[in-house]
Amino acid sequence: MIRSAPPFAELREMAAAASTDDPQLREAVARIVGDVAARGDAALVEYTRRFDNLEVATGAELRIGADELERAAAFIDPELLASLGRAAENVRRFHERQREHGFVDWLPDGSLLGQRITPLRRVGIYVPGGRAAYPSSVLMNAIPAAVAGVDEIAMVSPTPGGEASPVVLAAAHVAGVTEVLRIGGAQAVAALAHGTETIGRVDKIVGPGNKWVAEAKRQVFGLVDIDMIAGPSEILVIADEWANPTHVAADLIGQAEHDPDAIAWLVTSCPSLPEAVVAELDRLLERNPRRDVARAALEANGAIVVVTSLADAAAVADLRAPEHLELLVAEPLALAGRIRNAGAIFLGAHSPEPMGDYFAGPNHVLPTGGTARFASPLGVYDFVKRTSLIGYSPERLRAHAADVIRLAEAEGLHGHAEAVRVRLSGES
Repeated sequence: MIRSAPPFAELREMAAAASTDDPQLREAVARIVGDVAARGDAALVEYTRRFDNLEVATGAELRIGADELERAAAFIDPELLASLGRAAENVRRFHERQREHGFVDWLPDGSLLGQRITPLRRVGIYVPGGRAAYPSSVLMNAIPAAVAGVDEIAMVSPTPGGEASPVVLAAAHVAGVTEVLRIGGAQAVAALAHGTETIGRVDKIVGPGNKWVAEAKRQVFGLVDIDMIAGPSEILVIADEWANPTHVAADLIGQAEHDPDAIAWLVTSCPSLPEAVVAELDRLLERNPRRDVARAALEANGAIVVVTSLADAAAVADLRAPEHLELLVAEPLALAGRIRNAGAIFLGAHSPEPMGDYFAGPNHVLPTGGTARFASPLGVYDFVKRTSLIGYSPERLRAHAADVIRLAEAEGLHGHAEAVRVRLSGES
C-alpha cells in the first residue's frame, strides 16, 4: 500500500500496536505455569512429552551436559565455528563498553553517598528451537550476561524428538552458557521462574519466543525480571533519490521473511522510488524460498509512505518507533540525529540490517511494537542491579535533621520524624 504524509493521522493509526491480550491463551498459559510451580519436574516431563514428542523419565534427563556442548563445537563445520567465534568477539567487545562501575562520593564531613553495581546471580535465556536454529540468539542473550559477571547462565531450548541443534549448542559453548536444558514453551519459562527439583530458580528471563513464551514471561514478571515482551519483527527503511531500489527491496524482504506478522515499511522522499521498489520486490521474491511468508507479511503489514522531505520521514520514523531503522540516504548520520525513536539505526547503503543481526556487535534483541519510544536494546545493564549507599556522619545528620523532620511530619509519618529526633536528643 502506498500512502503520503503529512498528514500523519492514518499512519498513526497504522503504527498503533495491536492488542496482544488473548483470554484463552492467558488462561492456558496460567494453567501450565501453575502446574509447573506445583509439580515441578513431573509437570515438565509431561509437557515435554506432549508438546515436544520427547520421552524422558526424569527431569535430570532434560539436562544437556557441558561435554555435549564441547562435542557440538568440535562437530560443526570449522569455518562456521570460526564465524561464531568472530561474531562472539564482536558482541563481547561492544558490550564491555557498557560496564558500569558505580561510584562512592566521600564528603568532607566523612559522610558517604554512592551506588554499587552488582551482577545478577543466575539468569535464564530462552532460545527458540524446533523448525529453526538460532545460534545468534544464544550469543546476543548470553554474552551480555557473561560480561556483566552473572554467575550462572541457564539456557532453555525445545528439542522436538530430542535432537538439539549442534550449532546452537556450539554457540552456547562459545558464549559461556553454564547450563542447557531441552525444554521450551510456557513450561520452560515457568521452570526458570519457579524452580524445580532439577532447575534452579533464576533472577531474570531473557530471549525471544512464540506467543506462549511471551505470555508466560508476562505472567511471571514480578516473581522474576524479564527483558521485554517481544512482538513481530519490524523494519522501517528511509530512502532518498540516492537509494538503490534493489537494496531497499532486499532489506524489506529480509524482515518480511521472518513470519506473516512481520512489519516492513518504506518511507521515501523520492516520488519515483516506490514503483521501482515494487518491481524489485516481485523479482526478488521469486527466488526466495520463503516467498510465501514474505509476500503474506508485505501484503498484510507492508507500507510505502511518500513524504515531501526527509524531515517528514524522520517524523514518520519517530511515530512508528521501529525495531530496525535503515537510513539509505545521502547523509545518514545527519538524518539519524533528527530521530528519537528506534531500536537500532543502520547508517547508509553498506550497513544492511543482517550485519546487526549476526556480527557487528550491538545487540539484536531490540524493542518492538513501538516500545522503542521508551525501551532499549538488551545490554549489560539488563544483568546488573544498582544499590544505593548512604552513610551519614553525626555532623551531617544534625545539619539535615530539621528538614527531614519537617518533611516527615508534613506526610503524617511521626515514626519517620522520631527516628531522626531520637538521635539528636541522645536517647538510646
